[in-house]
Amino acid sequence: MISRWTVAVDRDDLTETEVLHDELPRSSDLSDCEVLLRVSHVGLTANNVTYGVIGDRLGYWRFFPTTAPGKGVIPLWGFADVVDSTVDALPAGTRVYGYLPMASHLVVRAALTSSGFVDTADHRADLPAVYNSYLVTTQDPAYDPSLEDLQVLYRPLFMTSFLLADKLADNDFFGARTVVLSSASSKTAFGTAQCLRAHGVRLVGLTSPRNVKFVESLGLYDTVLPYDAAVDVAPSVYLDFSGSADVRTTLHDRLGADLVKDISIGLTHQAASADPRSEFFFAPDQLRKRTADWGGDGFAQRFGEAWRAFTAQAGDWVGVARHSGPDGLAEVWRTVVRGEADPAKAAVISF
Repeated sequence: MISRWTVAVDRDDLTETEVLHDELPRSSDLSDCEVLLRVSHVGLTANNVTYGVIGDRLGYWRFFPTTAPGKGVIPLWGFADVVDSTVDALPAGTRVYGYLPMASHLVVRAALTSSGFVDTADHRADLPAVYNSYLVTTQDPAYDPSLEDLQVLYRPLFMTSFLLADKLADNDFFGARTVVLSSASSKTAFGTAQCLRAHGVRLVGLTSPRNVKFVESLGLYDTVLPYDAAVDVAPSVYLDFSGSADVRTTLHDRLGADLVKDISIGLTHQAASADPRSEFFFAPDQLRKRTADWGGDGFAQRFGEAWRAFTAQAGDWVGVARHSGPDGLAEVWRTVVRGEADPAKAAVISF
């Protein structure tokens, strides 16, 4: 019997990993509407660490459950190919993009849509729909086979960036004209900065001293500062991509009433505690709002325009570091969790 593998992480210590093996389902094991996917190409960034840090609070551990005690499977974004199917419209060889486990294979229960399918497995029924939807590449107008690396690395992050920038613009930046972004070297942060540049606000990027030159090289921020530098007092919105309590407290003490809005997005510093001074940004909420405002096609058009503008530049900002197999995946994961990843390199893993 052919086996499949899964990289499981310790839910209490995300640096600890274990490769689990079990039997690969046979054709006769698949129920009606079920499809077996083979994961082929994924990206791994600090955003995936956030899934683990707040996995219990927002349900990220529930997407790809494992029976291993104390273990969990981190979601990744990437491409997979259909290898077995009970759905005529999804024959073997169909390539899809979506939310995938740290694993070689995934069984989904597919309900067809105009652009692909939704996984209607029972354990995913009450989880955010944006994570349950899969795009068939031949039905995705934004798909370009030459840009798969950029898609697995940036598209899910850029969706958050696009929606976050849209939320600020939709609320006229809460009266501020300066936006301060922590973890400015992170892909979600600089994607947000790219989306905001056309809105006439001043962008201040905060980063670690070792990343200042890299962040400056992006050309996206008006000012780049190390975390220990003082931010000018001005009515500001703070976008927290780090989760650092110390950075938040320093900004609140420095800016006082001029810090008009504090929004948490990521947790690159891996602190899961909720701070009453900050509002948590959950991208699916803004996605639902804008889909209602603009309609599905209107949203797709606006996002597509922003995505094409972003990818026209993104290939020059960060180099791709290639890895393979479960051991390569686990090694990259540990490096990212420990905060040791080079911001000028992005990890793509093939299986």
